[in-house]
Amino acid sequence: MTKKDHTIQRRSNKRITARDIAVQLGISEMTVSRALNNRGYVDKTTKEKVLEMSKELGYSPNHIAKSLVLKKTHTIGVVVPEITHSFFPEAIRGIEEVTFMAQYQLILTHSAENAKREQDAILTLESKRVDGILISTAQSVEDDMFYRSLIKSSVPIVFFDRCVYGIGANCVSIDDEESAKKITMHLIGHGYKRIAHLSGPLGVSIGQDRLNGFKKALKENNIPLDKELIVESGFHEKGGYEAMNKILSLPKKMHPRAVVAVNDPAAFGAMKAIEEHHLSIPKDIAIVGFSDDIRAALITPPLTTVRQPAYEVGKRAAEKLIATIEGKSSSIDEITINTEQVIRLSCGCNKKK
Repeated sequence: MTKKDHTIQRRSNKRITARDIAVQLGISEMTVSRALNNRGYVDKTTKEKVLEMSKELGYSPNHIAKSLVLKKTHTIGVVVPEITHSFFPEAIRGIEEVTFMAQYQLILTHSAENAKREQDAILTLESKRVDGILISTAQSVEDDMFYRSLIKSSVPIVFFDRCVYGIGANCVSIDDEESAKKITMHLIGHGYKRIAHLSGPLGVSIGQDRLNGFKKALKENNIPLDKELIVESGFHEKGGYEAMNKILSLPKKMHPRAVVAVNDPAAFGAMKAIEEHHLSIPKDIAIVGFSDDIRAALITPPLTTVRQPAYEVGKRAAEKLIATIEGKSSSIDEITINTEQVIRLSCGCNKKK
């Protein structure tokens, strides 16, 4: 066959197969398969001829057929609740780095903080026969029955950041309770006693854990808990803004001297509300956040926060999932990544002071 014939065949609708390459070279289909998949012995000259002919004919591997033989698709599904803030894009970057090196492809889905959309996304990933799924739960999830059924179906899953505990699933996260306790203790250690908390949804692990950490810090310092100063804000700017306005609608003598927000976006919203009430940060009200959003160092005043290693969380979650898929790990682990406090001007107790 001439080079022109090759070009005509490559541009036809017919999919080029290993058999076509074998016919052109006058060798067995098995030899071609071994050369293309780098499995079994094929002498160097023959392998070079196979690769050259496959390129000339426009051969591309049939991943569907290959996955049926190997019972693996080398794809991993990822479900995240939102992508507007910096944590999840950074976590996805860590996931992608690991999966790329391990030659897995990612299918990324987005639940938009909606439990039904999350379930639909997981079912779609299952239907595509992904080898495993990484999940960070939506804030509207009310029970764990769907996750339990998913585990029973033998699809390997690893939760990351927002986890579901006690159902026999792997999880990679930070110690939210201890981290929230420490940042609250930081405020208390600098003389703040009347402290408010803008909480996340209590049905989500990080919302409950960070509230528990806040409460523990008050209790250990014999500071009474004022329930009117704990308002659910959710994880976004709008919720933080509305929650802070609710607190500032209390009589002035009941206003907090400091605020612990469940995350940085909620803190950003709260800061806007504080400024609209013509109050100064940190002179009138100090505030701290959680996650070290990319904007935290850029706003005025810069936000004191807890640095959450998103890249490392994503990286470790992907490593655990791939190890499970490939049979290198069978244990159920709760992996905890360390955080650190980043002290800036919003708390009124910067390092120089």
